[in-house]
Amino acid sequence: MALSDIILASASPRRRELMGLITENFSCIESHVPEICPPGTSALEECQLFARQKCEAVAAGHPESAVIGCDTVVECRGEALGKPRNREDARRMMRLLGGNEHLVHTAVCVSFRGKMHCFTATTAVLLFPMGNGELEEYISTDEPYDKAGAYGIQGTMSRYLDRLSGDYFNVLGLPVSRLWRLLREIGAL
Repeated sequence: MALSDIILASASPRRRELMGLITENFSCIESHVPEICPPGTSALEECQLFARQKCEAVAAGHPESAVIGCDTVVECRGEALGKPRNREDARRMMRLLGGNEHLVHTAVCVSFRGKMHCFTATTAVLLFPMGNGELEEYISTDEPYDKAGAYGIQGTMSRYLDRLSGDYFNVLGLPVSRLWRLLREIGAL
């Protein structure tokens, strides 16, 4: 299989950049899968469902390729935090996350040679609380609005990182080393 036969089912610039650490020979196709979960779905189940759906949607049109679908969800106190809907939602999320350990789950599904290979990586993160002025300054930027949990650890929020346990790249949205190992193991690299 040629390396150019790898497709990342994502339009995320962060995932594209991280995928470049695995191989430069890949393409990106957005899945356009609506992210709708049945009631009672846990945060972990949610990201696993969406990763599989994204992978399947793109793999249906590219059966000869290795297709990678991913989804990241931030979980705090049992609540799944996706991308904030608006400024008030971002404010609520940041207040919830500050000073409370939370989990970042990234599910990855790879469709290759008629088989689906899936795993989920989880990283525990603790952010320092933000003061009211800091919080208002942060949510007035564009940074929180296209990210699960209203933050990207690689951006301004890095100032508030107390500690992290697990894969840093997972918090960015792609567990690089586990995906690289999986792709090699199944013969896609």
